[in-house]
Amino acid sequence: MKTFARILAIAVSCGALGNLAAQDFPSKPVHWILSQPPGSSPDISARLVADGLSKAWNQQVVVDNRPGGQNVIGAVAAAKSAPDGYTYYFATTAALISNPLTFKSLPYDPERDFVPVALIGKSPMVIAVNNTVPAKSIAELIALDKKDPGKLAAANEGTKTFGGMMSQLLNVATGMRLLQVPYNGVAPALQDTVAGRTQVVLVSSAAMSPFIKRGDLRPIAVTSSKRVSGLEGVPTMAESYPGFEYVGWFAVVAPTGTPEPIVRKVNADVNAVLARDDIQKRLLELGAINEGPGSPEQVAQFFKEERIRWAKLVKDINLQPE
Repeated sequence: MKTFARILAIAVSCGALGNLAAQDFPSKPVHWILSQPPGSSPDISARLVADGLSKAWNQQVVVDNRPGGQNVIGAVAAAKSAPDGYTYYFATTAALISNPLTFKSLPYDPERDFVPVALIGKSPMVIAVNNTVPAKSIAELIALDKKDPGKLAAANEGTKTFGGMMSQLLNVATGMRLLQVPYNGVAPALQDTVAGRTQVVLVSSAAMSPFIKRGDLRPIAVTSSKRVSGLEGVPTMAESYPGFEYVGWFAVVAPTGTPEPIVRKVNADVNAVLARDDIQKRLLELGAINEGPGSPEQVAQFFKEERIRWAKLVKDINLQPE
């Protein structure tokens, strides 16, 4: 009984300390580690939310870019940070979900090393075609492919990238035999499709948007479960293939061990920033859709569902980790 009482007293004491820390938080600058370079869509999104928090907290939120290594460099730096509530990881789907499925081993474990804080927004992918391709829908694209299997080429940003894996899944889900052409990045994949060297391309809505607005490419489907603002006339893949819902997303996570009261405070304050009309409008322009506030528990459940979803994708396309 004495031992139990001692443990209980320690637990209560730790909880009290955590609550006190949350009341004083933040008393110094907060750091957000990011795996992407300055100027990228995740970077701009992170700085947008960080700026809102800086004003709310009267403390600077510093965005620390650690690009490279397919998100590994930034993820490891964040995982090894002190869990004191002053360092977070502004993470992407790849860092937390797909990397563990495509690498045989990683120097970090997303489930063990991080706790969920807040979901920033979801970024749907867009399937588009060169203007010389007569297809105006997925059904018409499938019909074209069936007439001459393997003639149409689909550009993507790399075999094991987010878009590359989804492009391969497109073949599996529809029965098409699009020739998969991996590029070293999104820009050349888009440029070659505009030029007609490839006929189909699947990349994020943020990357695709300028090309659609100029009329360089014709969108025929989006990969989200709901139609996308600004592309309301473009059907979702799920309308023809129920369950086909694969989107990128940004989320804030903290090193495991970060005091729970601080995690909850950051969650509430991030949600407050995201609720602002100007923030939502700007995120939408960047291709990220915020679906409303969510608790850390709800974000954890979302991560769980995403792991199941992406594990199925990897299995369906028979992708082997390396």
